[in-house]
Amino acid sequence: MNESELLAAERRLQDAQRNGDVDELDRLLDDRLIAIGPDGGRHTKGDDLAAYRSGTSVIDSLTQESLESLVVGTTGVTFAVCAVSGTYGGAPVSARLRYTRTWAYAEIGGWRIVAAHIAVL
Repeated sequence: MNESELLAAERRLQDAQRNGDVDELDRLLDDRLIAIGPDGGRHTKGDDLAAYRSGTSVIDSLTQESLESLVVGTTGVTFAVCAVSGTYGGAPVSARLRYTRTWAYAEIGGWRIVAAHIAVL
C-alpha cells in the first residue's frame, strides 16, 4: 500500500475511463462510492457504470496535466488535473477538470475509490 501502487491504480483508472472499460472500472470503484460531479450532482458506483454501459458517458480524450498523491496508512488521495472531451449525460463536453479521489486499500482488491469530487477549472 505504497504511493507507487496508488499511482498505478490511478493510471489504470484513467485508462479504463479512456477505453470505456466497465469491468476495470468495476474493480477500481468501491461499492460504497460517492462521487460529486462538476454539476454538483451526487453519483454512485452504479450510476457511473450504468452511464458507461449505456453510452451516455464516453471519454473521447483524457490528457493528464498534473498528478499529486498522498498516502496515510490504508488511505490514499489523488489530485489530478485532466483535459477531457467526450459525452456526459448524452451531451458533448470539453473541459479541464480537477479530480480529487479518495482511495481505500484492502489486502483483497488493492486500492479502490470510495469518494471523488470533480471540479471544472
